[in-house]
Amino acid sequence: MDQKFQDQWLVIVNPNAGIGRCKRDWGKISKLLNDNQFDYHPVFTERPMHAIDLVIENIGKGFKKVIVVGGDGTMNEVINGIFKQKHVTSTEIVTGMISVGTGNDWARTFNIPIEYEKAIKTIKNYTTMLQDAGIIKYQNYSEPKERYFINVAGLGFDGLVAQKTNSDKIRGRGNPLLYLTNIFSSLFSYKSAETSIVIDNNHELKYKVFSIGIGIGKYNGGGMLQVPSAKPDNGIFDMTLIKELSKWSVIGNLKRLYNGTIGKHRKVETHKGKHIRIESKPSILLEADGESLGQSPIELEIVPKSVNVIINHL
Repeated sequence: MDQKFQDQWLVIVNPNAGIGRCKRDWGKISKLLNDNQFDYHPVFTERPMHAIDLVIENIGKGFKKVIVVGGDGTMNEVINGIFKQKHVTSTEIVTGMISVGTGNDWARTFNIPIEYEKAIKTIKNYTTMLQDAGIIKYQNYSEPKERYFINVAGLGFDGLVAQKTNSDKIRGRGNPLLYLTNIFSSLFSYKSAETSIVIDNNHELKYKVFSIGIGIGKYNGGGMLQVPSAKPDNGIFDMTLIKELSKWSVIGNLKRLYNGTIGKHRKVETHKGKHIRIESKPSILLEADGESLGQSPIELEIVPKSVNVIINHL
């Protein structure tokens, strides 16, 4: 490892973030970094999962400070790169974020400003905390896979909406209401699934399930509070389980997802656990940090205080 890189910032830039807004705004962002006297080395992602490889490669060179310029998906890839590299422990790498995504839900939990200049000043202030991560084992077309996440994992209806939303983004379609639009368009085709959920190997739930949110952070879907009690550093998942609902009931209760009262609905249960196993018939879709991953069966385990992140001091 080269000592000179340890004081330099590695800046991971996803030009496609925000439906191309990151590419358009990079000149403005880089000028602000220069104006604030950051010593940094920018690298640009060229394909899905590229940020993982860039992080592994550059941590190997000696970088220990990372700025993510992108959205929740870019942050997810960077965190996965931090966990996959073998040079230092995950907590030795400090990660800050300049949000240029469509959802920006991870940043909401930590009050990271959406304005570029304020976000850069937040990074410069360098207030850090150790937050939890989760590791998910799941299936992707019968092939077992594994992924870390640091915000919210969604299953069932959430997984379907994320899949549609990500497909729209790939086609260049996007706006701040994209996730909400896809909620309505998905309602008419989605069917709830018979689901078994085992929490911490001793508490089993069996329901016909509409959707499940498992949170480290509070927000998903561009500002929804599906897991409003989640705390990112308490070493435990918060889970919101929504049982089978009619499409009209979903529409009538959407406001609960935004004001944090979803847990008060009679067909909603909330639980906490460090290890959660989920099986269903038929298989249900999975997303984590907004990224479409695969299908059940799914196993999630908390990794306490394993990610060192820069937050906006409240």
